[in-house]
Amino acid sequence: MKKYYNKLVRDRIPEIIHNAGNTCETMRLNPEDYRQALKQKILEEAREIADARPEELLTEIADLYEAIDALLAAHGRSREEAIALQERRRQERGGFEEQIQLVWVERHSPPESI
Repeated sequence: MKKYYNKLVRDRIPEIIHNAGNTCETMRLNPEDYRQALKQKILEEAREIADARPEELLTEIADLYEAIDALLAAHGRSREEAIALQERRRQERGGFEEQIQLVWVERHSPPESI
């Protein structure tokens, strides 16, 4: 019985499927579909992080990094560029060290980006 996935998978997954005695069908995505599939993969990995048990968390974070690195490369960008921007944004807006949760805002002037 076939189970349909229609999702981006790591390069060695078809080999692993075949080595387990199963069959599969794959296709190569065009660049735009690939970039969109990577965005979907990042959402999938983020959901897996949200559902991960403590002992699974590091593996799921590593999977998310893999998808992020691939998306950066697909757009001709690097992790170093992203980290430099992350540092600038941390300097401008702060990080998450203070563990602050915003409860509400009452606007008295034009909205600004939160």
